[in-house]
Amino acid sequence: MDLSKLSQILQTEPKFRFKQAYQALYQDLVERWADVSVLPLALRERLDEECPLDIKSELSVSSKKTEKALITFDDGVSVETVLMRHRDGRNTVCVSSQAGCPLGCAFCATGAAGFTRNLSAEEIVEQYFFWARRLNHLEEEAKIDNVVFMGMGEPFLNYDEFIKAAKTLNDPEKFNLGARRLSVSTAGIVEGIKKLAAEKIQMNLAVSLHAPLDSLREQLMPIGKKYPIPVLMRAVDDYIRKTGRRVMFEYVMIKNINDGEDDAVTLINLMKKPLHLVNLIPYNATGKFQPSSPARIKAFREKLEAAGVAVTERLSQGRDIDGACGQLAGGKGVNK
Repeated sequence: MDLSKLSQILQTEPKFRFKQAYQALYQDLVERWADVSVLPLALRERLDEECPLDIKSELSVSSKKTEKALITFDDGVSVETVLMRHRDGRNTVCVSSQAGCPLGCAFCATGAAGFTRNLSAEEIVEQYFFWARRLNHLEEEAKIDNVVFMGMGEPFLNYDEFIKAAKTLNDPEKFNLGARRLSVSTAGIVEGIKKLAAEKIQMNLAVSLHAPLDSLREQLMPIGKKYPIPVLMRAVDDYIRKTGRRVMFEYVMIKNINDGEDDAVTLINLMKKPLHLVNLIPYNATGKFQPSSPARIKAFREKLEAAGVAVTERLSQGRDIDGACGQLAGGKGVNK
């Protein structure tokens, strides 16, 4: 898929052609310009030649209605993206912002796969296109309700392209997806948190914490050496003051690593603030650790709740297709 020349081609056409092309592309979700009968034949042929709409993909379907797609771009680089179909009818898409990841978090398959390159905004949006079309084929009037920038890579290390993609999804003339239906997860890149706080787009922020002490967090997430927890929390506090928006702190539950009573007590001291929300994530196997037991997660959660900390627990989806949190590896598989 290549839309880089679209505006240039349409500039020589009457202005109403923009509206027709945008309607076909972003609302009707056409897969070939040849099918857009309102456009002149010569223009359709040129668009199909210079702005192809095909997406190279391989699809994996989970037993629990979660689907994963491997999207391959023109230079041969591939990323994975996930569609989660919830019981209540909502559809959430998880998109990647980088091919691979340079951060090397110990519990994440993406980091183990290495880093290839940043994605362009168009390549990030292409993942949305894929799922929007897929839903359109599966079910009449089915649509994407939420998008999370939580796939492969660290969005804030590709900030300009990530935010451009987010604004494309939010653009009323394009996909018109509400800003509050967009969420981004960061491993704690402080500069990115500050930039997002200054944006007019009111999307949701999630911070990957995963440990309540720097000594442990640095072992799990090497980026913690550059951004210690006190520095990270000050950036989050500033973000909340400027935006008035709640921040989610993601906490993957790893057996005998970060799931003890002392860990819970230390986490409570960090999280006992009105606009802090802890999201407990059962660890999904990537080869190095073991997941906390359901009983241990329940006890951990209850301790946080008893102390007045807002807490939720994420339901894992897509483990059977290596499509769950931390398992995306760009088609290289997970070493279980």
